[in-house]
Amino acid sequence: MQFAPFIKEIGRGTKGARDLDSQQAEALFGQIIDGLVPDMELGAILIALRIKGESQTELAGFVRAMQARTATILVPQGQRCVLLPTFNGARKQANLLPLVALLLAREGVPVLIHGRHDFDSRESPFALLEALGLPLSKSVVEASEQLRSASLACLPLSVLNPGLDRLLALRPRLGLRNSGHSVAKLLDAAPGHSVRVVAITHPEYLLSMGEILLPLTEQGGRALLMRASEGEAYAHLRRRAQLYGFIDGQRSDLHPADSADIDWPLSDACGATANAALIESMLAGREPVPPRITEQVQALLRLATIVENQV
Repeated sequence: MQFAPFIKEIGRGTKGARDLDSQQAEALFGQIIDGLVPDMELGAILIALRIKGESQTELAGFVRAMQARTATILVPQGQRCVLLPTFNGARKQANLLPLVALLLAREGVPVLIHGRHDFDSRESPFALLEALGLPLSKSVVEASEQLRSASLACLPLSVLNPGLDRLLALRPRLGLRNSGHSVAKLLDAAPGHSVRVVAITHPEYLLSMGEILLPLTEQGGRALLMRASEGEAYAHLRRRAQLYGFIDGQRSDLHPADSADIDWPLSDACGATANAALIESMLAGREPVPPRITEQVQALLRLATIVENQV
């Protein structure tokens, strides 16, 4: 494949650049994930897309290429598997994503935590999972068995999609995020049997990610779109709850959009040991579970168990 024509289209700056069509985007991203783009051209493509921004058509093509190269886990019969991505880790406050996972698993809902970590300035979510006694599975088969036996599995992105993992690993080298980070939020490791949790950092992405989730969930898909907390897929403990459900290409508000901010203490227990102790205290009832976390868990329970075609 010749990459110069693609760069010529997308690399003309914010005013002169043109979007790729869906087939072009799928073919290009497939080449990127497969490691077939030389370093110089790859850097030019990633920076050009960063400056231009991905269109909905391009993002849809990227997602198709990504999904075609993503391994599939086996989900036990019954409720859908909640997919919780983790790509950031704790910065100033305790990471409560594992709390969401453990509360769901307690209700019998299978949960897969997947992702990668390369932030030197943040506490690793995988160190936290290990402190909680939740080690990473080494294969899709092992993760599928963990879902069957314990309703909870943790899997590195390098196992689910090695090419996408390599693309995300370029962030420290380039100094910037790239299109792969947006695509990774939409990864589905159990098509037709999952609830994707798509957590965005900036509020304007509630609209753009919502638009891409509508067609992505048309064929029996389900997802929860929400604001992230420090980039992680758990509800901010103070911010007003904005939880949007997607079922069969239909969107619904799962929590009143006009709910007010609440006053809730934020724990600075960022280290793996202290963070794990806090989560264990909440699970044991010694510390209260934050209301926003309870609301997120209830929304995910509904999406994992709801009767088809009912919102």
